[in-house]
Amino acid sequence: MYSQPSDSREIDIEFRGVTKRFGDILAVDDISLTVEHGSFFSFLGPSGCGKTTSLRLIAGFEQPTEGEVFIGGTSVVGIPSHKRPVNMVFQQYALFPHMNVNENIGYGLRQRNPKPAKQEISKRVEETLERVRLSGFGKRNVWELSGGQQQRVALARALINRPTCLLLDEPLAALDRKLRREMQIELQTLQRDVGITFILVTHDQEEALSMSDRICIMLEGQIIQSGSPRELYDEPINRYVADFVGKTNFFSGEVVDVNDSGVTVKSDSDQFLVGTQPKAAIPLAKGNRASIAVRPEMISIIAADETNNFTNIAIKGRVMNRIFLGEHSEYLVATEGYGDVMVLSPKSIESANRSFEPGDNVSLSWSPEAVLVLGDI
Repeated sequence: MYSQPSDSREIDIEFRGVTKRFGDILAVDDISLTVEHGSFFSFLGPSGCGKTTSLRLIAGFEQPTEGEVFIGGTSVVGIPSHKRPVNMVFQQYALFPHMNVNENIGYGLRQRNPKPAKQEISKRVEETLERVRLSGFGKRNVWELSGGQQQRVALARALINRPTCLLLDEPLAALDRKLRREMQIELQTLQRDVGITFILVTHDQEEALSMSDRICIMLEGQIIQSGSPRELYDEPINRYVADFVGKTNFFSGEVVDVNDSGVTVKSDSDQFLVGTQPKAAIPLAKGNRASIAVRPEMISIIAADETNNFTNIAIKGRVMNRIFLGEHSEYLVATEGYGDVMVLSPKSIESANRSFEPGDNVSLSWSPEAVLVLGDI
């Protein structure tokens, strides 16, 4: 579905009814989208969903079978990659091992016709090194650098050409968890500093949520939902989105009532649960299959014999597993009628009250506002 972009923001990238086939394989299926200037946009989805093909269509490495791709308001269908105002950073960085850092970063400028003067290239290289916090590293060999430093060299090589958009193809996948988190912060800061559009492809939900202004979630070549990280997390339009963006407890069943108070679902284990549908979701009707979704951080956990003031549902259960994750603990609780329920308990709460161990009897509860009713797909 194509929606005309707002005139209030400049559009850097636009897809209009874009389809891409590889023989009998439909990689991208009639998608339309816009990416605003200066934003950090992410394609998110599992392997084979069409996100990388979409990025390659922007880069010019692939051409659409149908539809049009626009960059800066100009159709680029048929225009080769080297003539498009975009640059890409690959997962493996693709640095030239026989060149030092300065030579790698200045490579794109040296390929221009006419080529800038040597002094201009040197000046631009130094400015870009400073921007990615690698001043003084220019004469080093790239194989002498750490993974994070190589990542910055790859970014600098792409940024020095001052592209309309910087395309990032899972650029953090090769880094360890701590360094990946540091680079997420650096990429955000860098994007704000340079003010150009960044487009990221990733299958890592945390990566997309932490860096993006807007996320496009894909499945089987189609856009399932796009929006801000908060919108996708708090208002997923179906079970697929809720399951892909964050951790969620699901209770599947059949819709038995729909009224102004919400949607009532009779679960497959004969429990009745009431929740609300996200505003953008396709309305559910009586008899539809649906899923109740409750985020684990929205569930309260107390000892079974502890006095409580639960105003909604109270579930008895037994702790099966506890994983300590520093800032919070993750519990898996076996319950009657609801199956295994995941609970995330912040360290601040556990420090003030108590933590639980496998075998402990507990009570779980959540507020009505925590419950979403989603299409069961």
